[in-house]
Amino acid sequence: MYIFDPEFLKGLFHTYFLWFLLIVFTASTLLVQYLIPKVLWVVKKKKLYKTINERSVHTTLTPTFGGVAFFITFTVMVSLLQSFYDRPTGNHLIAASTLVFMAGLKDDLVISTAKVKFFGQLIAAMLISFAPGMQVSEFHGFLGLQDIPEFFGGLFSMFIILSLVNAYNLIDGIDGLAAGVGIVISSLYATVFFMADSYFFVLLCAILTGILLGYLPFNYSKSGKRIFMGDSGSLTIGLILGFLTLKFINLDVSELLNPIAYPENRLLLVLAVLFIPTFDTIRVVIVRLLKGANPFEADNNHTHHLLLKMGHSHKKATFVLCLLNITVVVLLSVLAEILNMFWLSISLLSLYGISLIATILIEKRLDVQKEYTKPKKKTFEVEKTKLKKVES
Repeated sequence: MYIFDPEFLKGLFHTYFLWFLLIVFTASTLLVQYLIPKVLWVVKKKKLYKTINERSVHTTLTPTFGGVAFFITFTVMVSLLQSFYDRPTGNHLIAASTLVFMAGLKDDLVISTAKVKFFGQLIAAMLISFAPGMQVSEFHGFLGLQDIPEFFGGLFSMFIILSLVNAYNLIDGIDGLAAGVGIVISSLYATVFFMADSYFFVLLCAILTGILLGYLPFNYSKSGKRIFMGDSGSLTIGLILGFLTLKFINLDVSELLNPIAYPENRLLLVLAVLFIPTFDTIRVVIVRLLKGANPFEADNNHTHHLLLKMGHSHKKATFVLCLLNITVVVLLSVLAEILNMFWLSISLLSLYGISLIATILIEKRLDVQKEYTKPKKKTFEVEKTKLKKVES
């Protein structure tokens, strides 16, 4: 008997699924926790520290290569599980994640241009969007829309992936937020996939959740084991979430599920599950435009930065935003029991609008625009001196 024989694993998968799910989750968690210290050793040995700049919310030199452990763990686990699925979807996902991982790793190492990163994301999105069973081919009557042409379905699928990859990258600004939101999203998707008997995708969610949970202790560590996921991590996780989102949209959902998961409401549920990354991206663009700034230029004007300015710690800000994400999903699920698709759409749009207005009013009250323009002169100069000593 060979424990990694595909037929043996497939037998365990079908006979003891819940135990198998627990093993996959645990293995992913333990593997990423084993790899991160190895990555940290290399970073310290080669002095691969990223320079602190005026936009940084951290004031100490911290490695940004958590994505290396993410990628290795995910690739190993998916390679083993691919034998359970009758389509080469897992192979497409590995190929696509490799491209965005390399683009992100280059940025973590030497600062990559936006064009290079976008090109890698574009090819990765194509690999997934035009894979069998991954294109969005119909809207199931959402807002009166039914079937859409295959080519436009592929473009729409690419748009979803590219948007989510970059939206997820944007929320990776404080300790625990990107990982926390990723855990919330993957857990919600896992619940729906499980109820719809899509067990291969439940396992993918378990791998992702295990990776992020295994990473959190290192992200919050106050010792020499502290590490950030970096662009190599956030872009890779964002791509995986985009992949899971496409699968959910194309899912044959059981009638036993809440009406929010019915085909005609599928896109509404996606916008609820992805509330934090979607809302933050929309908010940042609108606020920048209102201030006459370039909507694509990085700044410290994200929702999590606003919570920090209100005096919340990184942990509390992360908890508030994750709780808000869960609340939106639960509230929309309750409303789906009594409202039709049109009024449900109005309700979700209202939640986005109320959240936007609330954050803008809070921002004005705290006068955060002036706070953001104040350079951290003393701390920034001290850390530049530290960096020069480390490099020498």
